[in-house]
Amino acid sequence: MFEHEQFQKKLYGRRKGPKLSAHKEDLRRTLLPAHALTIVPGADPRTCFAPPVEDVWLEVGFGAGEHMLALARSNPSVGLIGAEPYESGVAKLLSHMADDPPPNLRIHEGDARDILAALPDGTLGKIFVLFPDPWPKTRHHKRRFVQTEMLTAFARVLRPGGEFRFASDDAGYAAWTLERALAHPAFAWTAKSPADFTARPANWPPTRYEAKALHGPPVYYSFIRVFAG
Repeated sequence: MFEHEQFQKKLYGRRKGPKLSAHKEDLRRTLLPAHALTIVPGADPRTCFAPPVEDVWLEVGFGAGEHMLALARSNPSVGLIGAEPYESGVAKLLSHMADDPPPNLRIHEGDARDILAALPDGTLGKIFVLFPDPWPKTRHHKRRFVQTEMLTAFARVLRPGGEFRFASDDAGYAAWTLERALAHPAFAWTAKSPADFTARPANWPPTRYEAKALHGPPVYYSFIRVFAG
């Protein structure tokens, strides 16, 4: 269903974790199919949702899904698409949403590049990359998800005025991302002072990983898609 020939990067990181409980395995069998992403390459992603939605947002690597689920429940007119290759993360999201599954949430248990390659130009309102693996060793920096070519892919699928949000508790990855985003002609950083990126905005739901802040104080960057070319 998906192709991403323009991306040469391998997907790094775990896909399998500890054996899932019987309850989570059951959720994967019963709940996941109803919320699994089905997208026809080149089709408007709003058609993936019923009832219809007015906008579509993408979260790359949603972890346990707290952020995406909170957004789906507080923005019923927006379709949320989440990509997460880690099976246990998908299972955790399913367990969080089991009692009240939002109709405006779709899950791709795989590489977000699959989705980016399938989307038409200018069809997303927001993209979130929150607390990704920092790959801190220099020889592993090529494994970081945020690269210049990935920002170009984001720029293609974001509509003008759309937003790319990035958060990290790793100072090295934060500096890496800021350097590349500032150098990219399609994005403008919204921050006017340190207070604009050192405190989580009120409309930015927290995540379980953020609460741990393993590497240091988190930063929260927001970049706007500034031109249509």
